[in-house]
Amino acid sequence: MKTFNVGIIGTGGIANAAHLPALQKQPDVKILAVCDIKEDVMKKTAEKFEVPHQFADYRKLLEMPEIDAVHICTPNDVHMDPTVVALNAGKHVICEKPIGRNPAEAQAMVDAARKTGKKLMIAQCWRWNQDIACLKRFIEAGELGDIFMARVWALRRRGIPSWGVFIDKEKQGGGPLIDIGVHILDATMYLLGDVKAVAASGKTYTNIGKEPGHFGSFGPWDWKNYTVEDYAVGYVRLANGASLVVESSFAANIGEDQFNTTLLGTKGGACSSPLRIYGEQHSTLTDLTPVKLPSVNTYEAEIRAFYDALRDNTEVPVTGEQALNVIKIIDGIYRSSEAGKEVTIE
Repeated sequence: MKTFNVGIIGTGGIANAAHLPALQKQPDVKILAVCDIKEDVMKKTAEKFEVPHQFADYRKLLEMPEIDAVHICTPNDVHMDPTVVALNAGKHVICEKPIGRNPAEAQAMVDAARKTGKKLMIAQCWRWNQDIACLKRFIEAGELGDIFMARVWALRRRGIPSWGVFIDKEKQGGGPLIDIGVHILDATMYLLGDVKAVAASGKTYTNIGKEPGHFGSFGPWDWKNYTVEDYAVGYVRLANGASLVVESSFAANIGEDQFNTTLLGTKGGACSSPLRIYGEQHSTLTDLTPVKLPSVNTYEAEIRAFYDALRDNTEVPVTGEQALNVIKIIDGIYRSSEAGKEVTIE
């Protein structure tokens, strides 16, 4: 069995909590090198996971001929450059979500993968959520018919991150919509068959995050340097005639945090959390509740799927093109909010 030698670019929270523990459980993967500009953080990570090589410059890591694939676990503004350089260096890439801050960055990554023939996967782990996986099976079996409407929401009541760069629009590209909204939006587009979007109308609001004195579930944040939205809402028209409404918030005056997608089809409907399939049989309305779904670590599942694609030389399950479609929707909502009108999505 071939062993894949792997490099990790970025040794922050997502690398330590998700990627590295999942990689350690893969029998055909060896973590060969890590890289981070914060050398003290990198050293602790290397010691914890027994990684032999450490680099402060990702280009030095990519010069290692032994490296087969790299994991990009950096902030959003450092997704594009390492990905493009890695692909051009002949490495396969799995990059944390979102693919980039905007469509231009995402397109550059997609173009580099096409040019080099190397695989690019975006780590949208919610596709391995078992409620989403089960719902996908029902959709593929035709149980919902033609889906014409989706409502997507990722809402926190008071969940503004107090660490990292999540409140910095320049580094992140946006706030909750691009950070947590991207998860459930990607899962929904997957359920819909990754249909293209053609237009978006949206609005963002910032009322809580830029003011002092508010409660924070994650502790106090730097309100003086808060430059992202608290809440975003958008209406999206899809190429097949279907519609999609999305909401996302770090802070909103709601009863509780909510992460869900609901679908309306010509034969049935569904919601993902809690998972329900709504239908009608024999002139009787029915609610179907799937039970005993397996428990799956979504990070481990997505990483296993990435290396299976490398081993079998098959398409990765979350392609750069699919992630580009999602970031175009997010960008369209942001552009619409700034313009005050519907915008076209190319």
